[in-house]
Amino acid sequence: MKMWSGRFRQPLDPEFEKWQRSFPYDQRLLPFELAASRAHANALAHAGVLSSEELSEIVKALGEIGRRAESDPAFLNDPEAEDVHHFVEKQLAALIGATGYKLHTGRSRNEEIATDLRLFVRQSIDTLQNLIADWIEAMLARAEAAGTSAMPAYTHLQPAEPVLVAHWLLAYVEMFLRDASRLADCRKRANLCPLGSGAVAGATLTIPRQAMAAELGFDGPTANSIDATSDRDFAIEFVDALSLLTLHLSRWAEEMILFSTLAYGFVELPEPYATGSSAMPQKKNPDLLELVRGKAARVMGYATTLQTLVKGLPLAYNKDLQETQEPVFNASDTVIGVLPLVTGFMNTVEFNDAKMNQAASSGFMNAWAAAAYLVERGVPSRFAHEAVGKAVALAVERGCDLQKLPLADLQAIHSSFDAAFHSCLGLTEVLALHDVPGGTAPRHVKRALQNARERAAALRSQEPLAIL
Repeated sequence: MKMWSGRFRQPLDPEFEKWQRSFPYDQRLLPFELAASRAHANALAHAGVLSSEELSEIVKALGEIGRRAESDPAFLNDPEAEDVHHFVEKQLAALIGATGYKLHTGRSRNEEIATDLRLFVRQSIDTLQNLIADWIEAMLARAEAAGTSAMPAYTHLQPAEPVLVAHWLLAYVEMFLRDASRLADCRKRANLCPLGSGAVAGATLTIPRQAMAAELGFDGPTANSIDATSDRDFAIEFVDALSLLTLHLSRWAEEMILFSTLAYGFVELPEPYATGSSAMPQKKNPDLLELVRGKAARVMGYATTLQTLVKGLPLAYNKDLQETQEPVFNASDTVIGVLPLVTGFMNTVEFNDAKMNQAASSGFMNAWAAAAYLVERGVPSRFAHEAVGKAVALAVERGCDLQKLPLADLQAIHSSFDAAFHSCLGLTEVLALHDVPGGTAPRHVKRALQNARERAAALRSQEPLAIL
């Protein structure tokens, strides 16, 4: 029996009926549907709609449905169930008869799906926060292991200045800490309970919305029944946050691909995360990294899909909203699948410290430090910049580094060059020059590592709510 069939005199077109069903994919919401149904059953008992015996029957039957779904995957092969809500009602009726049909009193599928999706998003965020913490901790472990190793930092893909390898890795740590923060903010806004909103105007019974919200671990009930049943901004925000997270993963993957090429040679791809060529025996391809870039495109596509789906919908519920479910599921699954793999990669990848240090010590990346040397001697910054630029041009002409230019030639460019100049251009001195919070000077990087460890640990500080 359909949940809405009383008004109709003709059956649905069989192809349309099959095409419009959401149960093949929204069955994954069953644990959340059962939890929300228990909360609603308790509310109906509070309102006097269910006797204590009927409440006990329903709660027991809901538990049985959950157990059967876990133990027997074939249990969910129901070609008649229109959606997860219809499936639960059918199973209740099969287990306890007419009492099962009482559960839908005073509620609508519009509020049910809004509740189930919020519970799904909340649980996904809790899972993701732990996975992000694993990923960040892998980055931090490699940053600490790098010690005083240096590498070139680039602007415009051109060598710019030397930085500690740890400082480079911490740049990504900051990005992913912000991603975790965005997800935490999204969780707060999503953590309100639509139960009691009815189809659009609110429940037709006086039921304890605050108690239902508390039972499900929500911070409280939603404030407006129209908004609660018709908006999916919490889902859009969730997938938007995931798209930014995968964007950051994609940038990291691109750098690791570049650094693993012979032109750079900074990274040796770990064989468990690479594949070969079917034609060229010598190849070791960065398949994991390339797929990370590709998965990012998919998640960004899901974010665009969600925004496009909702942008033209009038209030309140429209069936278009059914199409928001799969992008949310797919985005969550994609990122939950990617994070353990990149963590494993980062735990096993090898850095060529010698080659990175050598690259950090060449290519005139100490030029700004040379200009700073002149500024310390009272030369205006613009004139110092010009003088060092001329010194670089001379060194290029002679095929040497700045350190190899004779003092007499330097003084011919500017009289403020003196005998101390060459000793200020070593890698250690150039790194130490950036002695500001957020800079690459070793003492500040050491503090930044400790701070990042504390912030990463805080991602695990809250245990996920056990409502299922």
